[in-house]
Amino acid sequence: MIRTFAVMVALGAGSLTLAACGGSDAATPAADTSASAEAVFNDADVTFAQGMIPHHRQAIDMAALAADRTENPAILDLATRIQGAQDPEIEMMQGWLQTWGHDEMAADMEGMDHDMSGMMSDDDMTALEAASGPEFDRMFAEMMIEHHQGAIDMAQTVMDDGAGPDVRNLAQAIIAAQSAEITEMQNLDLG
Repeated sequence: MIRTFAVMVALGAGSLTLAACGGSDAATPAADTSASAEAVFNDADVTFAQGMIPHHRQAIDMAALAADRTENPAILDLATRIQGAQDPEIEMMQGWLQTWGHDEMAADMEGMDHDMSGMMSDDDMTALEAASGPEFDRMFAEMMIEHHQGAIDMAQTVMDDGAGPDVRNLAQAIIAAQSAEITEMQNLDLG
């Protein structure tokens, strides 16, 4: 009987301790991924989103040129996939920045788009716009490889320094997808 009483006291004390530690968050679902972007972030996450949005926009601009400038099915397919993947990622990052209370572009980043890793200069973009056929294919692949490597570098930085789990998941996805696309472009026979 004394043993039973001791077990009951221990269980009761343990329950009280757990209840006291739980606080009001005990009812919050742990797997709410939409809330994780708003709950956990740091300056590296903000910098990543603010930098990757214009980076992705330029890749989409480059990819949009393919429809009128090439008949190469591999380039057309790649361009379509780039647009399809990066548009939703831009929307996701815009949502994070809004949730975090940050502007899409930091005040000190204005006009610096082309200084980011892998970004094409205005002259590069003009040359790509002027190209067509096999010349476009070659330039597109070379420029997009450089552009993708820049995105991979940015994603690796946020993997090293970021705090947000959703941001890190996106960075991992960017590294995987764009590494595969680099390999794909390197293996194209463009003459």
